[in-house]
Amino acid sequence: MAQTVTVEITDDIDHSPGAQTLTFSYQGQQFEIDLAEKNHAAFLASLQPFIGAARLAPSRPRPPAAGKSRASGSLRLDRAAVRAWAAQQGIPIAERGRIRAEVLEKYAAAHEHYAH
Repeated sequence: MAQTVTVEITDDIDHSPGAQTLTFSYQGQQFEIDLAEKNHAAFLASLQPFIGAARLAPSRPRPPAAGKSRASGSLRLDRAAVRAWAAQQGIPIAERGRIRAEVLEKYAAAHEHYAH
């Protein structure tokens, strides 16, 4: 009998349901945070004066990162799907936050035939 796994992303600030992952950069470092609608709006409102006064930086090609694996680098993964798959495999995984590289690599290996 198939088991259904439901993964719900919660807000990293107040743990409210229905969050979506937001990616942003600061000082060359990229960040991710899961925010529900209220905190997403607050985040954008707090940045608006700075974004309004800023100019776009010139885009430049990034050199390839040394040693990046497909699971953590070039392959874009659905985090909810990875968490659901890990739960089905009995792999302990947190409901939110960063997914360990070893879990991403196992997921990518298990789904490699879908990537081609």
